[in-house]
Amino acid sequence: MPDADYFSAADDVSALTVVEARGPAHAGLDVIFLTDIDPVDAIARLEAIMTGCNYEEASWRPRAGQLLSSEDVDSPFVLTVSDTLFEVLASATEGGTVAAAKAWSSAGEVSGLDAATATVVMEALVGLAKRARAADLRLYCWWTL
Repeated sequence: MPDADYFSAADDVSALTVVEARGPAHAGLDVIFLTDIDPVDAIARLEAIMTGCNYEEASWRPRAGQLLSSEDVDSPFVLTVSDTLFEVLASATEGGTVAAAKAWSSAGEVSGLDAATATVVMEALVGLAKRARAADLRLYCWWTL
């Protein structure tokens, strides 16, 4: 199962420091540890649900799953989270989070993601985004296959 640890950092250069540190936790960054939440497909699906756009539009937005780390390595990777998703997560209400989690789990894009698990994941992502926005940071993903 691939790990997809979402974290906040000041900028792309700071985000890349997790490569040498062997992960965002080792770099002392605010991180949530997730498994099987693909930073490209699953996160674009979540963004489409939360913003009301289609999957293609969400996946083509600037910074949506953009690879920052070297393409020459098999794993791990550092990817960006789109600013659009970051803002919608940081602005999410409790009711909006629960509704989005239910829709996300019913989309069937993430194996084993039921509504209860999706709600826990969403709450963690929303919390991370709110803390990042308060500290003027951005969101990233450390993805290990």
